[in-house]
Amino acid sequence: MKLATKPVTLGLIVGNRGFFPAHLCNSGRATILKVLEKEGFKVVALTPEESTYGSIESLEEARKCADLFRQHRDEIDGVLITLPNFGDERAIANAMRWSELGVPVLIHAFPDEVEKMTIKDRRDSFCGKMSACNNLRQYGIKYSVTSLHTVDPESESFSKDLQKFAAICRVTRGLKFARIGAIGARPQAFNTVRFSEKLLERSGITVETLDLSEVFGRVEKLDAQASPVKAKLAAIDGYIQTKNIPADSLLKMAKLGAVIDGWMEERNLQASALQCWTSMEEYFGIVPCTVMSMMSNGLMPSACETDIAGTVAMMALAHASGRPSAIVDWNNNYGEDPDKAVIFHCSNLPKDIFVKEDDVKMASGLIGVNDIAVMDYQEIIAGTVGRDNTYGTVVGRVKKDPFTYLRVSTDDLSGKVIAYVGEGTVTNDPLKTFGGYGVVEVPKLQKLLNHICEHGFEHHVAMNLSETAAAVNEALNKYLEWPTYWHGAAE
Repeated sequence: MKLATKPVTLGLIVGNRGFFPAHLCNSGRATILKVLEKEGFKVVALTPEESTYGSIESLEEARKCADLFRQHRDEIDGVLITLPNFGDERAIANAMRWSELGVPVLIHAFPDEVEKMTIKDRRDSFCGKMSACNNLRQYGIKYSVTSLHTVDPESESFSKDLQKFAAICRVTRGLKFARIGAIGARPQAFNTVRFSEKLLERSGITVETLDLSEVFGRVEKLDAQASPVKAKLAAIDGYIQTKNIPADSLLKMAKLGAVIDGWMEERNLQASALQCWTSMEEYFGIVPCTVMSMMSNGLMPSACETDIAGTVAMMALAHASGRPSAIVDWNNNYGEDPDKAVIFHCSNLPKDIFVKEDDVKMASGLIGVNDIAVMDYQEIIAGTVGRDNTYGTVVGRVKKDPFTYLRVSTDDLSGKVIAYVGEGTVTNDPLKTFGGYGVVEVPKLQKLLNHICEHGFEHHVAMNLSETAAAVNEALNKYLEWPTYWHGAAE
């Protein structure tokens, strides 16, 4: 089941206070609704027929709002509280408490205009926002604020606030009820990817398991002419260059992909992590990288080495950006530059993050044609199990772009899910190697590496070609209550 890409639905609360100009609620509500429609949101809100200008002030209006939100609980991803005037903080807090939504909340205040400060048009939203925040905090309701204390809803600043809040809502919604498939056991040599199912379950994330023996058994029963196999074979051929790959290996990939697709649909799973090293190669004769790459590229993140916590991070980034995530290693230093490193995997990286032919033409010779993604064999494992058993890797270079990185870990010692997040840039610096790789530049990288080592984080990290660290940090820290270190945040 592909990650939900439906539009974000917001519950809208328009705050009002009787001895301030109520007509501002009428015009303010209309403006907000126009902006939300333009930005692609769906809205659940009281109408002017249900309350004064569709705003809330009294206990009765707060109850009406709460009842409306409860009726649409399965649809609402977040709540926008807007204050065209001071607003009644009690009505706002009561409506949120009684609605029992448990979703992210954004508080917005309209700005006053210097030339309109008479009793007829003065808003005092500047002050009212503080009262609304104070009461929500008293009620134990988590909330976010706009980057500017008061802001014109038709401004670019507010548009950015809304898009960040949408990402927060998607991450929170997406992880609270996530279902992930763990296919195969943890590889014996990878203690690093141990995780706690119980800590994830406490956050609403369920892990379903499937043994590799069951996978191979289901594959064995599949006829080569079965429609799911033929469809997957065609999908692989349309996904990546398969020149020089044996037909038998491609058929095995198609059967494996068909079995995994069927199981994930049957169990209503949105992501996965697979055992690879080296059971898949020794007893089945391929690497699962292409099958996993296709899932990740289609917004169904898939991590190798049964790194379930890594999959969670991939999901968070994909929800925030709507783009594919990859799992990579913080793998090598890049010369003597303390802020650069080589990221690498064997690889199962989604093809949309790789260099394409048009990128090669624009790169002034820094990138070669051989860096374009193709299917190949896995050079590392081939030395152990033989080349013919390792076809299926996706080899290529990650394209130059800003990126966000995220690592999620279940810390049994503290009994918490923890994380770190930040942003950097994938560069065009020259590098000749194999697998899926790139050179990245991260400000104060040595400080980040020190944090990773001091806190015992894994060597795997999820990456996404987007700039979503702020939204991911707020979703994890505030709404999921996962202690998260934001590298690069303002001191």
